[in-house]
Amino acid sequence: MPKLGFLGLGLMGYPMARNLLRAGHEVAVWSHTAAKAQELAAAEKGKFCAAPKEVAENADVLFVCVGDTEMVKNVILGAGGIVEGIRAGSVVVDCSTIAVSESRRIGQALQAKGVEFLDAPVTGSTPGAESGNLTFMIGGDPAAFQRIRPLLDALGKKIYFCGAAGMGLQAKLTQNLILSNLLMAFNEGMVLATKGGVDPELMLEILDSSAARSGLISYKAPFVLGRNFATNFSVKWMEKDIGLMLESGQELGVPLLLTGLTRQLFQTAIAAGHGEEDMCSTIKVLESSSGVEVVFQK
Repeated sequence: MPKLGFLGLGLMGYPMARNLLRAGHEVAVWSHTAAKAQELAAAEKGKFCAAPKEVAENADVLFVCVGDTEMVKNVILGAGGIVEGIRAGSVVVDCSTIAVSESRRIGQALQAKGVEFLDAPVTGSTPGAESGNLTFMIGGDPAAFQRIRPLLDALGKKIYFCGAAGMGLQAKLTQNLILSNLLMAFNEGMVLATKGGVDPELMLEILDSSAARSGLISYKAPFVLGRNFATNFSVKWMEKDIGLMLESGQELGVPLLLTGLTRQLFQTAIAAGHGEEDMCSTIKVLESSSGVEVVFQK
């Protein structure tokens, strides 16, 4: 059984690393917040590491799950990073959502050292990470994917190999593009219906019985109506992903008109102080402008 490393212990990374430990794997852990890595190592018999380089020295397969492109570059290629301690023949599996072009450059830098790199972004938010029911979208060398495939059983139930380097990220950004635009349609529709006097619960029942039915709406609507905006996937991180979508569209010559407007609403929500809340809190921007609140009726 290969020795594993896990770098990044946020809302997603912490439960993912814990699931690997509870599945019986030997896992070296690191986090920007050292206390998180120390806590997890102590609670689940992992190995605490003070720097990414140290994780690389103690692992054959390394999972990375951090916030953005610059973080990934620093963790992998920066001073004290993975690249300084990793051995030829190792595999780095990046579960972060970052720029497609930059991911490919990171992979090329690792391949020069004899290290395989897979882009492996996930979807499922915090509940999926907690329960081990994430969905993986993976790009890179097929042989490297087959090598690490059994390790994913502790983390996710749906594993999609999407093709060459960067293809996992391209699929993830497409999925989040549709998700974020659906959320904006939900926000606008529910605020309009509520302002027009329709009971929000009735409106949801109608949506669920029509062609507008959506898994996103079915899952998020109860949180909105219950005014529960505890974070599963924050406004700020989805706004980051939307920026990556627009960057990809520009590189590929694909106009993303609706997505540009969606980003503006996310940016407005961040400016209004909702950046750390769950992405469904973006509805507050439209509620504030319209003078209504989409809530369960008393």
